[in-house]
Parts: sequence; C-alpha cells; structure tokens
Amino acid sequence: MKTVGIIGGIGPESTIEYYRFIVAGYRERKGDGSYPSIIINSIDLNQLIAWMNANELDNAAEYLIHEIERLARAGVDFGALASNTPHIVFDQIRTRSPIPLISIVECARDAVQTLGIKRVGLLGTRFTMRGRFYPEVFSRAGIDLIIPDEADQNYIHEKYMGELLNNIFLPETRERLLAIVDRMRNREGVEAVILGGTELPLILRNPEHNGLPFLDTTKIHVERIVEELLS
Repeated sequence: MKTVGIIGGIGPESTIEYYRFIVAGYRERKGDGSYPSIIINSIDLNQLIAWMNANELDNAAEYLIHEIERLARAGVDFGALASNTPHIVFDQIRTRSPIPLISIVECARDAVQTLGIKRVGLLGTRFTMRGRFYPEVFSRAGIDLIIPDEADQNYIHEKYMGELLNNIFLPETRERLLAIVDRMRNREGVEAVILGGTELPLILRNPEHNGLPFLDTTKIHVERIVEELLS
C-alpha cells in the first residue's frame, strides 16, 4: 500500500476536508472496506504567510522543503501541499523534493481541459490571484485565466485571511463573493470559476452559481491523490 504525505495546516479547516475526502474517495474506489495510509504534517501558517507578505519566498521554500523532508523520513511515497498559495514556490520545491509531489495547479488545469473550457476565472488569496504560478501552467494549455479587479481582489484576500482561515463563514461574505463571480461572467465572459483557495469551497458549497460551474481545487486535488494511492 502506498502512503501519501500531506503538508497541512495551511489552513487547518481545509486540511480536515482533505483527510475526510481522501478517506471517502479511497474507500469508495477500493470497495473492500480498507482505509488509506496518510501522514499529515501540520505546519505554521502564520510563519509562512509572514514570509510571503515580506516577499521572502526563498525562506518560504526552504521551510516547505524542510517539512517535506520530514514526511519523506516518515516513509511516505509521494506528497501534496493542501493549499493553493504555497504553490507560488512549487517549482522551487519540486526540484529539491526527495519524494514526488502532486501539484494542485496542474490538477486544476487538467480538470479545465477535460471540460473543454478556454476562459476561466480564478479566486484565491492575493498571492494566488496575482502570482505567476497559475497563469504559467494554464497558458501552456491555451487557457485564458481571468482574475477579479483590484478592489475585488482586496476584498477576497481580506475575507480569506480574516474570516475563512479562522473558520468564520458569514452569509454576507458569501453574497459578496457571488456578486464578484457574477461580475466576472458579465464583464469577462468566464465559462467557469476556479476556487483557487482550499477554504473557498467551505463558504461556496454549491457546485455552480447561476449555471456557472465552480471548480473545487480541494476535491480535484484529492481525486488525483486517491488515484496515486491506488496505482
């Protein structure tokens, strides 16, 4: 049996979802009542965010590499970061990782390609929406990635950091997020929206809004992890 190593705690609530979804997906596919082998390394979110706010990405990468090495020493066969934002340094990490890593961004790109979508919106933290790691992966597949305007980006980031990461999910925040989605469709013609923050599906629970599909990166990532566990 393969063992997956998860870098969790970034944030804690979505790490719980990863665990639940991996167990459920594995048992559904396996069908014999068995459970997957999972090791979770829950790391310090505040330290990671502090480095990113200071644009000290080398420090963030070194920290993540060190924590992945801990998973490798624990005997995992492959790993994943249970968050979109740390993928800002994913290429740096992957080249030095002692274990194979499954990228949430590449999984999201594959899901968009499967749907035949060429113009997709992206919601997430400011680091994710303004970073190059999503556009670089998606542009190679000929997919246009659209982000909200600056005011909406600031609102999403503020609510993400101040509410969602702290397990606060308010109806008024949900309504404002859906209004942003409506503007992206009406102004930019997006065909779907990537929930590029693993806390976003915790507040935007429906699979679509007014006929516009939401692509849950947590579930998309988990599907690929379960496939690897069973391979």
